[in-house]
Amino acid sequence: MTTLPDGIHDFLGAAGWAGAQIAPLTGDASFRRYFRLHHQGKSAMLMHAPPPEEPREFLHVGRWLLDNEIRAPQIYAEDLENGWVLIEDFGDARMRDWLDDNPAGEEAAYTAAIDTLADLHRKSAGPFPPYDEPTYLREAQLFTEWYCPALGLDVDTQGFDEAWRKALAPLIESQQPGVTVLRDYHAENIMLLRPDDGVDEQGVIDFQDALVGHPAYDLVSLLQDARRDVAPELEARMLAHYRECAQCDDRFDADYALLGAQRNTKIVGIFARLDRRDGKPRYLGMIPRVWEALERDLAHPALTPVAQWFDANIPANLREQRGAVPQ
Repeated sequence: MTTLPDGIHDFLGAAGWAGAQIAPLTGDASFRRYFRLHHQGKSAMLMHAPPPEEPREFLHVGRWLLDNEIRAPQIYAEDLENGWVLIEDFGDARMRDWLDDNPAGEEAAYTAAIDTLADLHRKSAGPFPPYDEPTYLREAQLFTEWYCPALGLDVDTQGFDEAWRKALAPLIESQQPGVTVLRDYHAENIMLLRPDDGVDEQGVIDFQDALVGHPAYDLVSLLQDARRDVAPELEARMLAHYRECAQCDDRFDADYALLGAQRNTKIVGIFARLDRRDGKPRYLGMIPRVWEALERDLAHPALTPVAQWFDANIPANLREQRGAVPQ
């Protein structure tokens, strides 16, 4: 039997959901917990994010998205001190799962997801912190802090930082004034709200870490998905669709490759950390997919300093194995 967190019934009573049926849901890579509620013919989602998790940013970003007509869950009740948030239930139709059963809908689903990003990027950026060089670099450093030690690699960490600073410098300038970046916009965080009728009505979840940065970042998150294979041909068509919607400048392809390499480097580090620190080895199986995209990004001339570091520090046989970590 699953043990429910202390205080759950007090919160639900205050929110008008006393006596609701409570069904725990499988968690994600964070330490948040989720529950689906059923009460008097209605359903809702309950998030529990006690310290060190913090629901304040989820509420802040979610309300901004709703105010700007981006389909985030409606917020029904909250208790910030104890980490409770009651929100709209978007159902179970994650884009990733739906596509497993409906592969013919892939083009339409991704086109709709790109349209959402183009719409978001036409709006003024939200009141969120900047995605600046220290943040990009700190994220990339997860690779040398967690992945390299996990493989027993002794690498040049100073050279790694210098290579990234050099590669990122033109991107930092080109991303001004910036757009809202959701940071985890991919097929497992896009919900199909009417899956029986089509894929056009989509909702977004897991946006609490939003920053103001480059429009290519969420495109990378979607089209170089760590959790789902996206064919390079589909990636190219979706990028062309976004370019048409957003009238991108000549630097866009270079910035897309830069952020692809930055994000994929970070993810490899995160997955190693989830295994070594948090006891969640299931993410290691995704590293080869992420590494394959990383190698494609490193081939772009904009990544020359970083590619040279990889050539000097990451053994060829490991790269041929697409970065796989022994379990």
